[in-house]
Amino acid sequence: MDQKTPSSFAGLEHLATAVILLDQARRVVYVNPGAEGLFAFSAKQVTGLPIAQVFPGCEILSSAVENAIESGSPFREHEFFITTSKQHSFAVTCTVTPVDQPPAIVILEFQQMEQQLKMAREERMLVQQQANTELLRNLAHEIRNPLGGLRGAAQLLEHELPQVGLREYTQVIIKEADRLQLLMDRLLVPHRVPKYEPTNIHEVLERVRSLLLAESPAGLSKDKTITVRRDYDTSLPELIGDREKLIQAVLNIARNAAQAMQASGQSNGEIILRTRAERQVTLAKKRYRVAIKLQIIDNGPGIPTEIRDRIFYPLVSGREGGSGLGLTLAQTFITQHHGMVECESEPGRTCFTILLPIETSLMK
Repeated sequence: MDQKTPSSFAGLEHLATAVILLDQARRVVYVNPGAEGLFAFSAKQVTGLPIAQVFPGCEILSSAVENAIESGSPFREHEFFITTSKQHSFAVTCTVTPVDQPPAIVILEFQQMEQQLKMAREERMLVQQQANTELLRNLAHEIRNPLGGLRGAAQLLEHELPQVGLREYTQVIIKEADRLQLLMDRLLVPHRVPKYEPTNIHEVLERVRSLLLAESPAGLSKDKTITVRRDYDTSLPELIGDREKLIQAVLNIARNAAQAMQASGQSNGEIILRTRAERQVTLAKKRYRVAIKLQIIDNGPGIPTEIRDRIFYPLVSGREGGSGLGLTLAQTFITQHHGMVECESEPGRTCFTILLPIETSLMK
């Protein structure tokens, strides 16, 4: 039995949440793509089936449906477990809303608890990143002017010193001022207006790969210590993006991995660059039909536990001598593309996952 979306609900396929419509007999008349993805069944498989057969043994759901229909008002059931006929279990929140749009008489709207927590975490990360960006921009502007004055004074002092040997000290001041100036410039880099154009993600990754190998000459020899392996889905379409910023974002992540493995003396280091299509993705509260899922995976020592939750914060580094800006800039560049980056790490495996929407309308 094929489903047909009632005209009043034509936009349901675009919702991030899982939606199922029931008729008077409590049979399924419509399942949106969000529900197909969450519950791992197709609309064709469950359309026409009683809801009690789709989710067997779920008295909480059946009771919520009856309460909503009898009262004529929405009924919300919080945090309960639901199991499909294929024995897939989920912790969900369900809102049951009566409607008068035959054949549908009730809408079931499900949200997986894990998904809700993830969306809340993404929102917190976005707010934190915006606050960090504004703070760093103000800090950089405040420091640049006195820094220039400090360097100029050191140069004047150097010319006035009676002994050439004393210039060693002014050179220290000048070099440190230059280093801080470079750091300030890096803090202000993300604010360059992105140049969006059709971009092949695999060309971006090939550029990153060539840079990694160029920076690690040992990676080109027979007894190489780090290999960079490709695992591409070459059927992926182009996205609209700033090529240089995407290269820098991926390079910052991959370079961190290479440096961590080199610092630990690892002899069999491997970095995997993987691309896949991800469907029905919610990014920054917007739903996309398809996105590019890019993963940078390494078999290095992993990120230290004490900084794992703060790796995208500015000036946080797990490497001695690191600026702590690489991942901050990577996150900023990805966010400018309406994407998201997250990390999972344990000793022997670290995986950064980047999601980038393919739709172009929001890049203008």
